[in-house]
Amino acid sequence: MALKESEAIVLRTYPLREADLLVTLFTRAEGKVHGVARSAKQSKRRFGGALEPLTYVRAFYDVRERQELARLDACEVLESPLAMEVSYARAVALAHVAELLDELLPDREANDAIFRLTLSVLHVLTGPDVWMPVTYFDLWLTRLVGFLPELTECIVCGRSLNGSRAFFHAMADGLMCLDDKRLASSEISSESRALVAQMFRAPVESFVGVPWTKALGADLRKFLIQALQRHIEKKLVTAGVLEKGSF
Repeated sequence: MALKESEAIVLRTYPLREADLLVTLFTRAEGKVHGVARSAKQSKRRFGGALEPLTYVRAFYDVRERQELARLDACEVLESPLAMEVSYARAVALAHVAELLDELLPDREANDAIFRLTLSVLHVLTGPDVWMPVTYFDLWLTRLVGFLPELTECIVCGRSLNGSRAFFHAMADGLMCLDDKRLASSEISSESRALVAQMFRAPVESFVGVPWTKALGADLRKFLIQALQRHIEKKLVTAGVLEKGSF
């Protein structure tokens, strides 16, 4: 059987027996694929540094009928996150991208829009200033997987929120007006809602060089992560690490 070939982004690797690795790839052709890289710990020729998380590769693999795991034959590095210095902030941000993709993408379901989003964000996630690319990725991924609710009206009464204060709650799927907000709700600022509109109109590259502190869009990121966690019904580990960071 001829090997399949696809651009792919490495999401995770796990040790499997003495020399093998269990690898999760986000392939452009088939979506998320789980496979075994035989003797990956020993074969520099076939894999080298290609299996580091978030490495953009050309993968050669074999998917056999009635087998859950593909056989990963080789990977050719196209772009590596290790080509630039990996600060602690950047390492956490890269891990965040990988965790979201691994948790949200279904197996064997191609999604070119999310693949292109990931590549574009990785291209700008090159230094210690991580908050803009992280915010952009969280927002667009939430939209592309279908978990982003309507942001212009109250989910309780239907009142327009344009020009009004808006609130969100971990157990509510949308925004609420001042009169209908729940106890322990958080407010999302009009500035952050305006930021959503800007990010939906422009590519991530257009925000490079814009001063972006951790505080900018923090309420938006909290809203997005709560929405994602509500749908997958589990905590996202890297989201907590990011928000606790002092970078």
